[in-house]
Amino acid sequence: MKKNSNPIGVFDSGVGGLTVVKEIMRQIPNENLVYFGDTARVPYGNKSTTTIIKYTRQIIRFLDTHDVKAIVVACNTMSACSLEEVEKELKVPIIGVVKPGAKAAVERTKNHKIGVIATQSTINSRMYERFIQCIDPKISVYGKACPLFVPLVEEGLWDDSVTYEIASRYLDELQKKDIDALILGCTHYPLLKHTIAKVVGENINLVNPAYETSRELKHLLEEMDLINEEPLQDHSEQYRFYVSDVEEKFRSFAETIFADVNPYVAKNLITKQVDIERY
Repeated sequence: MKKNSNPIGVFDSGVGGLTVVKEIMRQIPNENLVYFGDTARVPYGNKSTTTIIKYTRQIIRFLDTHDVKAIVVACNTMSACSLEEVEKELKVPIIGVVKPGAKAAVERTKNHKIGVIATQSTINSRMYERFIQCIDPKISVYGKACPLFVPLVEEGLWDDSVTYEIASRYLDELQKKDIDALILGCTHYPLLKHTIAKVVGENINLVNPAYETSRELKHLLEEMDLINEEPLQDHSEQYRFYVSDVEEKFRSFAETIFADVNPYVAKNLITKQVDIERY
């Protein structure tokens, strides 16, 4: 039986899942956490479903070595392409970012027209559309792949004029569909929220699945009596981060992400490179 103090496992194809970690820090701050970012094999958005499932299983086996009590698939592509395949193999609860994001979008749309921006794999899976229409078949869902957003985020061009121009081109098609809710269907995309909001205007509600997933995780842990209620005495190893490639760029990116929510973690980041192919 898992202890409440056991860590939560969070993983992503790279650094985008850190936006989910940031929300977990805010909403359930007493939790221990182990994060894996597959920085050597990113991006996943253009890979086959078979390959994504293989990578997902390897990462879960790695997280199992840390005796995690729950797992968060903090990647829309992996949530869409591999979650249903692997969840039946696990003994711990696992959640992805697609269902919480879909549910939130349904709650916020008024005109039953929802847009989804994501990687090509996520759009091709039509997973958001499927979940949304299971809740309300009357809703129309319009997807748009935005492949340049991830490299722009990782280069730190969050509010750059180049990013604004590319966002305007990507989002014009969805705006013409008269959507009133837009799912940021990749965990990198919340970092472009300010730029995207400037492009689409205040009449389109932006849905951040990272935020919605952390809320869902908190509810799940409470429901299963796995929430860690005890304040931590030692914060030095509360959050541990592992990557499959060199650590420097990941560390720099993580420090920027966490600076406003947990300055201690941002300044004392524990990172380690692992050979994920061994798992």
